[in-house]
Amino acid sequence: MSFFEGDEPTRVSRPPRPRRPAGSRSASRGGRGTRPPDRQTVLVRQGLALVVGLVLLILLVLGVRSCQSSRKENALKDYNRDVSAVVNRSDNEVMRPFFGLMGNGAREGRQLQAQVNQLRQAADDLAARADGFDAPDTMAEAQHDLLMVLNFRRQALARIADAIPSAQGRGVPAEQAVNRIAANMQLPLASDVVYSQRVAPLIKQVLDDASVQGQTVATSRSLPSAEWLSPQFVADRLGSDGGGASTPGGVAAGLHGHGLTSVSANDVTLQPGGAINRVPVTGGVTFKVSFENQGDNNERNVRVTVTVRGGPRPLTAQKQVPQTTSKQPAQVSIPLGATPATGQATTVEVVVNKVPGEKNTDNNHQRYTVLFSR
Repeated sequence: MSFFEGDEPTRVSRPPRPRRPAGSRSASRGGRGTRPPDRQTVLVRQGLALVVGLVLLILLVLGVRSCQSSRKENALKDYNRDVSAVVNRSDNEVMRPFFGLMGNGAREGRQLQAQVNQLRQAADDLAARADGFDAPDTMAEAQHDLLMVLNFRRQALARIADAIPSAQGRGVPAEQAVNRIAANMQLPLASDVVYSQRVAPLIKQVLDDASVQGQTVATSRSLPSAEWLSPQFVADRLGSDGGGASTPGGVAAGLHGHGLTSVSANDVTLQPGGAINRVPVTGGVTFKVSFENQGDNNERNVRVTVTVRGGPRPLTAQKQVPQTTSKQPAQVSIPLGATPATGQATTVEVVVNKVPGEKNTDNNHQRYTVLFSR
């Protein structure tokens, strides 16, 4: 045994130190515990989430409503544009050419019916096109009346076209056909009334109720003059013996008819053949028409018509001369009754209408180019 063996110090065994939980160490280091949030924090968070969700829902609803409102507004605008397009075409591509042809019916002769039938087909096409419009529910009444307007016009052209050959004849059948044509001129008149008193106001009301801005509702007029309701006027334009135009006892033997000799406007003698006639407009326009009875018979109720074309719409005026004397000149003054377009070339057509028994109408009419100025 070593000398120092008994003096070796005694070692004391210590029990192992217990390990701290990981959470306690973390808390002691940073002071950031993982304790669950208190009830107030939870309520605040839930409230914020509810508010955000509510705002999103409101925005979604407003967005949907905005889209629906935009679609509704666009549908109303589209319908108004469709109506404007179809009535403008009806006025300018069907009814205006129709009355232009009818007004020159004596010269168109046997071609008149075929030309009117072409316009009749165009009227049918426009009515069919309008029938296919996707009209909004609020425009249902306007759509119904629009179809009535277009159907009135196409029916008028169909019935008048059917009567034209007979109206261009003689005797009682011609008179009956002329009366039918004049009666069916009520259809364009009725279409104008329905459009102006029903279709246009209804469209405007719906647009106003929906607060649709920047829209113009089209106007429409198909019948240029109420004179077309008169059988006598129709007979004169067609060069027909119908419409009460014949003299009592029938047509006398011998030559009948007139020849146009000169026309002046506000004392300016008009020159035909493409010459530019300059006419000042001061207090209106009055035409003086000189013509001659070139037949063997005196004539009664001779109608003279002046038409000015080139402005927004044709202007027509006429007068009836109670009697002309065989082989003698005649003259009539015809106030236009409206101010013609100024600063642009217009066409003035003057017609001494055909009388019963007249066979040659080549010298009954003349056209002039006139520049009206202020």
